[in-house]
Parts: sequence; structure tokens; C-alpha cells
Amino acid sequence: MNTASPTTDKIYRILCVVGARPNFMKMAPIMSALGALGPQVEAKLVHTGQHYDVAMNHQYFQALGIPNPDINLEVGSGSHAQQTAEVMRRFEPAMDEVQPAAVLVVGDVNSTIACALVAAKKGVPVIHVEAGLRSFDRAMPEEINRLLTDQLSDLLFTTEESGRDNLLKEGIASERIHFVGNVMIDTLRANLERAVPTEQIAADAGRAGFAQGRGYAVLTLHRPSNVDDPAILQGLLEAAAKIAQSTPVIFPVHPRTHATIEKFGLSHLLDTPDVLLLPPMGYLEMLGLMRDARVVLTDSGGIQEETTALGTPCLTLRHNTERPITVDEGTNTIVGNDPAHILAAYAELLQGGGKAGRVPHFWDGRAAERIAAILFDWLKQRD
Repeated sequence: MNTASPTTDKIYRILCVVGARPNFMKMAPIMSALGALGPQVEAKLVHTGQHYDVAMNHQYFQALGIPNPDINLEVGSGSHAQQTAEVMRRFEPAMDEVQPAAVLVVGDVNSTIACALVAAKKGVPVIHVEAGLRSFDRAMPEEINRLLTDQLSDLLFTTEESGRDNLLKEGIASERIHFVGNVMIDTLRANLERAVPTEQIAADAGRAGFAQGRGYAVLTLHRPSNVDDPAILQGLLEAAAKIAQSTPVIFPVHPRTHATIEKFGLSHLLDTPDVLLLPPMGYLEMLGLMRDARVVLTDSGGIQEETTALGTPCLTLRHNTERPITVDEGTNTIVGNDPAHILAAYAELLQGGGKAGRVPHFWDGRAAERIAAILFDWLKQRD
């Protein structure tokens, strides 16, 4: 006779928040890893709508195998204050409805800090993935979001050892900090074989054969410090045009950047057959562009990590980085936004082939598995 008692296992409901496209790449493996824990863990996805381009969002969700959000707050655009406040206003009823055991946030966008604030004020534990990253530049809105989210968080998962050092200096208890690796690299490794070849991207854009046999550079720009000042933006575009004279440049243009290029009348600077302008790319397309590039020039944080994982040289068009491991161990070089410095670094890279680097510890495609296991044990210990 079966004398086993009925199961009394508690169900832990985790509210997982995404708001901007970089969040999607981080959340995809986490949702998968939480789902693999079995029926005791129920992960529910909230999309705040901070990035509200429906077609692009759908493209990312579909490419990464992310389930449709359980809740979409449809916040849309606005100033930092407006967007943060509106996410908070709409997230609180969602929390009341779901009654989660914890709220899990990733990265450093406005949705991250907004949802962390609501959860903390309601006494619900906050889990921060990608904690401890610091640029030490408080003029960056993302730096404020990182600092505050980490102070509100009960469990903090870091991508590199410097994150732990930063958190300890800021008074975070060591037992709350776990070095697990980089979930962005989980997604990259899982999708690398599906990356769209550059030849196909160029052909689809009506430029079949672009840069074939010559190598190419990829350029991305979106930070206000680079694209909102006409003099800085002009200098960056002029540098890109000069680079294109020896290495063709592929430039997926962020909507914000496209608007400022038009506003400042700078589009003529890129009117050359050796520059391929593209609309914003899907994840698999961007992965293919980075994988096969001779060099990537960017002001993106995530691309610094992805190029390091791919072994592609990266010139970061900023004066600092919150991801120092990409410089210390990876393929990244910080060059700022002065055209002379950019062109000098590019010439040096051409001559020497660029930094070879190495893939950092725990960037092995299993970060999300470690997060899920630690989180599950932590939740059970709290009961």
C-alpha cells in the first residue's frame, strides 16, 4: 500500500521584469532555468513597455524563445522621471494581483529601479541580476539606477569579481552577493549557430556583396552624451566616414540617433558607398554582424561583453565602462569620443590586429542555472 503523504510543497511565484531590449537577452535564459526547476517555481513575466516598438519586441521575443509576457504595462516613452513614475504606478497593481515571493529585475534601465522600488516598499524581496557594475560616473542615468537597485536588493548576482568588491564597499552584506557569471553570454552561446550571416543582412538591405572580402567595422551609437550634442555627434560620424575609407562600416542606426542626425543635418557625412546604414537589428542579425566584424565601435555596455565573448576587437566610444573585465581580460579598449583618439586607436588596431583577450571566468553559458539554483535554495531557507 502507498503510504506517502500528500505533497505540501509550496509554490514560489517569481515576478520577472523586462523593460528594454537588453533586458530581453538577460531574461531569456533566466526564465528557462526557473522553468526547469519544476512546479514549485512559477516564473511570471512582466513587460513594462519601456521599449515600446511592438515589431522589434516581438522579433526579440521570438528569436530568443521568450514566452509572451503574462503582464504588459505598456508604459511607453517619456522623461526619466515620467517613465520611472509611470512604471511604478502600473507595476503596483500587478504585484497586488500576483502576490509574488520575490521580484527579479535585470540590468540598469528605468524599469529596473522602478519595479525594485515598488517591491521594496511593499516588503517583497528584490533579486538583482547583473549587480555591482559601476562606471563611477553619476552623470549616467544608468549609474544611478544601478546604485539604488543594489541598495534595495536582497539577493545580488554579479557578472564579474569587481562587482562583489563594489558592493562590499557600498555596505552590502557578503552573504547576499553571489558571483554567477553573465546571463548575456548564456544567450549568446545558445544562439551563436543561429546568427544571421552578414552577407544575408547586406543582401536583404539591397547591398549584396557589401564589404565582401574586405572585412568591415560595425558602429552603434545611442547614448545621449554622444548623440545629443551636435559637435560630438558630427565628430563621431566624421571619424566613421574616415574609417570607411579603408574598412567599410555597417551602422545599424538607433531611432534616437537617427532623429538627432536628421535634426542636426548630418546625414550627408555618411553618404558614401562604403557605409551601410541599417535600421535597428534583431538579436540574431546583430550577433552575426558582431561575430564576423574586424572591429566594433560602440557606446553600448552589452556589446562590450558580447564582443569579448566572441573575441572581436571593440573600441568603446565612452570615457569609462561599468564592465572593466572586458578591458582587463577581454577585447575592449576605451577610446572616448574624440575623433583623433578614435582614429589613432583604429590605426593601431589595424596594424596589430586588436586585442585578443580571453573569455572571463563563468562566462560559460550556465549563469542562469546557477542563479535559479541559488534563488530556489534561498527562498526555501526563508520559510
